[in-house]
Amino acid sequence: MDWRYPYILAFLIVFMLIWIIWRIRTRSTKINKDKILNERLTERIDPRKQLWKRRFGVYSLIFLIIAAAGPLIGTRLKPVERKGIDLIFAVDVSVSMNAEDVKPTRLEKAKFEISQVIQKLKGDRVGIIVFAGSAHYFLPLTGDYEAARLFLDAIETNMIKTQGTALSAALKTSIAAFPDESKKYKVLVVVTDGEDHEGEAIEIAERAAKTGIVINTIGVGSVTGSLIPIGRNGQVDEYKKDKKGQLVTTVLNETILRDIAHAGNGIFIRIDNQTNSGGKLLETISKMEKKTFSSHEYAEYEDRYQIFAIFSLFFAVSAFIIPTKRKYKES
Repeated sequence: MDWRYPYILAFLIVFMLIWIIWRIRTRSTKINKDKILNERLTERIDPRKQLWKRRFGVYSLIFLIIAAAGPLIGTRLKPVERKGIDLIFAVDVSVSMNAEDVKPTRLEKAKFEISQVIQKLKGDRVGIIVFAGSAHYFLPLTGDYEAARLFLDAIETNMIKTQGTALSAALKTSIAAFPDESKKYKVLVVVTDGEDHEGEAIEIAERAAKTGIVINTIGVGSVTGSLIPIGRNGQVDEYKKDKKGQLVTTVLNETILRDIAHAGNGIFIRIDNQTNSGGKLLETISKMEKKTFSSHEYAEYEDRYQIFAIFSLFFAVSAFIIPTKRKYKES
């Protein structure tokens, strides 16, 4: 049991205190000197009926205050329907995502833009896949956006030991994460710099598109490229070098990402240092046809003020119609 307006119960406490004090004072100051006069004045009034009339008036006011406090009793099941799509983000966590050509880093900028998209979703389910040299589930499809953003914040480039950018593995793992219940309402967003691409990602995207999955790609980085910092706790110790000891420059592979998006019937978006780079993705998602997810039911308190209001009305009417006139027996 709970109360919608618990502060109103304070009026009930104050009323009870006033009523008790009044009863004590009226009893202690009862005048007995004019007994004959009192009997004459009240000879036509039945004291018992008058007492019940007062009691019913008090009961009516008590129940009225309780009803006004909004008692919430028991629970009820309320169906909730959500309309949306299944949206999976496949996020590249290879070491090249530490490049700083996009501030503060490619990965941090990508996480920020994804977070902005998730924050503005309504009814859609969100999942996260992380990949580098291999791909792994990170967050199954969920409608809990706060949880999704918490998981997103936890993504780091040291999550997967096998380095590289295995787009083929990322696509296969992401496609397998979608439920098979429908051939529509499925969107995959691959967030990567496209560096070190291996496999047959375009062919996989074409096959996925035939099953109704829309594949969008988001390229993070610049065409001029950047060095790859290596360090711990945000401190850069050195920059990545190849086997010959030469510094490695990572460049956004925009061509492969555009080809994957085209094969997957999606769009390509480039994330750079400008703000609101994910706005185009959000606009595309909002225009898509939505499906109705299975209804969820949750328990909540149910308003029960009506019961107390009815009792209040009953006692008020009873107090009003009870006659106080004394009945005399016919002789």
